[in-house]
Amino acid sequence: MMKNLGFVSTRFAGTDGVSLESEKWAIVLERLGYSCFYFAGESNRPNDVSYIVPEASFHHPEIIKINSIAFGHRIRPPGLTKEISRIKGHLKNHLKNFIKQFQVDILLVENALAIPMNIPLGLALCELIAESGIPTIAHHHDFFWERTRFMVNCVWDYLNQAFPPNLPFIRHVVINSSAAHQLAHRTGIASVLIGNVMDFENPPVLDNDYTKFLRRDLGIHDDEFFFLQPTRVVQRKGIEHAIELIHRLGLKARLIISHASGDEGHDYEQHIRWLAQTLNASVNFVSDIIRDQRGQTPDGRRIYSLWDVYPQADLVTYPSTFEGFGNAFLEAVYFRRPILINNYSIYAYDIKPKGFRTIEFDGFITDRTINQVKHLLTHPEAMSEMTEHNYRLGLKYYSFKVLEHRLRDLLLSWNP
Repeated sequence: MMKNLGFVSTRFAGTDGVSLESEKWAIVLERLGYSCFYFAGESNRPNDVSYIVPEASFHHPEIIKINSIAFGHRIRPPGLTKEISRIKGHLKNHLKNFIKQFQVDILLVENALAIPMNIPLGLALCELIAESGIPTIAHHHDFFWERTRFMVNCVWDYLNQAFPPNLPFIRHVVINSSAAHQLAHRTGIASVLIGNVMDFENPPVLDNDYTKFLRRDLGIHDDEFFFLQPTRVVQRKGIEHAIELIHRLGLKARLIISHASGDEGHDYEQHIRWLAQTLNASVNFVSDIIRDQRGQTPDGRRIYSLWDVYPQADLVTYPSTFEGFGNAFLEAVYFRRPILINNYSIYAYDIKPKGFRTIEFDGFITDRTINQVKHLLTHPEAMSEMTEHNYRLGLKYYSFKVLEHRLRDLLLSWNP
């Protein structure tokens, strides 16, 4: 029986979707009797099961430099080819050592063979799998063709080779049906659909003692409704819609944005700050005190986890124009919070047909949207009925038990 699983990604840390979902997969896989080990450039997993190589991170200076040349240019300088090859060889050797050190039977690659945030890592994995034949599950969260910033590049040969690779030793897993269709259409690769999950069998346990000053610390006044935008500040998150909602609502409300801009620049954040000021909408950027784990800032302020914040929100705003799946949607359902949602394609095609109830809009805020929000905020019984209904559907379709069945079936092909 093959029991040692080697997770590989650019990072296993923070509150990004890849890190969160890989942690859930590991919990379920360990329940099934597997041991999990981690190869990454950054990791918050225990040291005794982790193998850290700084160049595997997309934050590493050499990888940032590679990406600055690889994307946005059409002709590749010879020096870039040489640099990618050098780091690829370095990572490949470390991957071999990782497999040997932890006696890894199956690789589980988290997004590193889907989106080219680290080209050398993808190429190293591709070559290693092709040369060793090690059984591999490639868990794809989003593909390069879903991001316009990757479309102009000088590395098409690398993208076609490794993002993702078409090898007989790899089983491909996608998180939505559109990705499955596009993967098959573009590459001829068949895939298994496994959506994101939450531990719906175990409802969240609230820590009212730690969070008793949370609203004050986030800058929310006693007479204000608390709207939570639990995402990074990037353009596809559509945060301008949440600001418009507050401007038009006619009720005192404050939008709390939990995450920073991330790896896609800060221009959109500056636009959001300008828009909020122009529309006189109350918006707080609080990524300095909302992290993946509790703690304390250097100046002594309390740091909250996102799990601390969700239960106190009056409304979760999720006006994204595009999502690979929608982790924040499931999190809001798990914490029994009402959701304002843009009818993005994956939600419309994969999630909505299951019967979830939300405050939904199609591309722009309408008077009907405003009235629905007002009704829910002023009728607690309607809000409770909606959130309980959604929780039951989450338990049915997106629970750890559902994931357990899917992973058992996937791994049985190697462990009959």
